[in-house]
Amino acid sequence: MPDPVTYTAVLPTSRATVQHIAALLLRHRLSIGTRTGRRVLGVFAHAVLICRFLIDATRVAHLARDNDMGISTAYRYVHEALDVLAAQAPGLRPALLAAHAAGHTHVNLDGTLVATNRVAVQGPTIRKNRREGRRVDLWWSGKHRRHGGNVQVVTAPDGWPLWVSPVRPGREHDTSCARTHADLLPALVEFGGAEHTVLADLGYEGERSRLTCPHKVPKNRDLSIGERSFNRVHAYVRARAEQGNAWLKNYRALQKVSLCPWRIGVITAAVLVVLHLEHERTT
Repeated sequence: MPDPVTYTAVLPTSRATVQHIAALLLRHRLSIGTRTGRRVLGVFAHAVLICRFLIDATRVAHLARDNDMGISTAYRYVHEALDVLAAQAPGLRPALLAAHAAGHTHVNLDGTLVATNRVAVQGPTIRKNRREGRRVDLWWSGKHRRHGGNVQVVTAPDGWPLWVSPVRPGREHDTSCARTHADLLPALVEFGGAEHTVLADLGYEGERSRLTCPHKVPKNRDLSIGERSFNRVHAYVRARAEQGNAWLKNYRALQKVSLCPWRIGVITAAVLVVLHLEHERTT
């Protein structure tokens, strides 16, 4: 590019957060035996790079250009930092134990779709009224009418995200995703009981015996007064759960993913770690 224009930008995150990420990257480099002088970027510049990717969804090509490196090298740096951050994400049972210790009376379970570019991977469902053998894309969400991956999110009563699951293809409903993560529902059952509750929406109606869901209107009758009252209270208490998804999607990397969709879970876990660091809060 002839005669490029440079400009000053400010990263919308604290220096303490970037320094913490740099320390994690340094520990990782030492663990894999990286020799001095063998890297294009130091750990602080590497931490800035991954923060730009997560916060502003800066294109990898731009990260490569700004750091004077090849695009394949930039991809390696992005994926390496994502893996390092995701490894620091809280596990499900420790997160629930922390919620119990913090005195939370309940937690919320909700699924969110993280949008992706179109991914033409055939799923198990055959399309109707189409040519023989044509199947629905694995990552296509019929509910949201877009491609994406389903991530399960456990939040505190005020909506603060405590834990995020690995990704499942967008074609799967919330109940199917919750059942696929083998430890999710048993761990939530252990957390629940006489003093604690796990609130979920009608997307988890099939797990009503283990989760507290609102009543669905039957086909043959209206809801009773008690059922309607229960639904109003449930909706009021659980309303803040949606805020947890908003906290995560404030990071533009989760507004539309252009990497492999199976990396959505790693990206979401990395965002959760940065969010916890930035606000100095885990529960």
